[in-house]
Amino acid sequence: MSNQSPCLSCGACCASFRVSFYWGELQSAGGLVPDNLTEQINPHRACMKGTNQKEPRCVALLGTVGEQVRCTVYENRPSPCREFSCNGEVAEYNEGCDKARARFGLPPLTPPVINPAFDDEPPISA
Repeated sequence: MSNQSPCLSCGACCASFRVSFYWGELQSAGGLVPDNLTEQINPHRACMKGTNQKEPRCVALLGTVGEQVRCTVYENRPSPCREFSCNGEVAEYNEGCDKARARFGLPPLTPPVINPAFDDEPPISA
């Protein structure tokens, strides 16, 4: 099994959803996200350029969806990107991942990708 993330050959989520977040994540407000790659949605929310349209594609996505991609601001990406995991990455089902992949004709990730960093941790109980 390869330890390479399937996200590096996918990128469907970056070209399927609006990436909106609290304006405090912008570099001008002390956050990480470069202002020049965003647009204002309202006084409290911003989004990554390219994602607030009918056919979204984040301005920070480089490459071809379904082949080879990378995020050009990975270390400075906003919280929705940090919180979105590929289906099964953290032993949880992510319907959004499957929906984004299907939009580009990509199959669901099966079996689920389990991040080796989480293999030794006990399951979270309610």
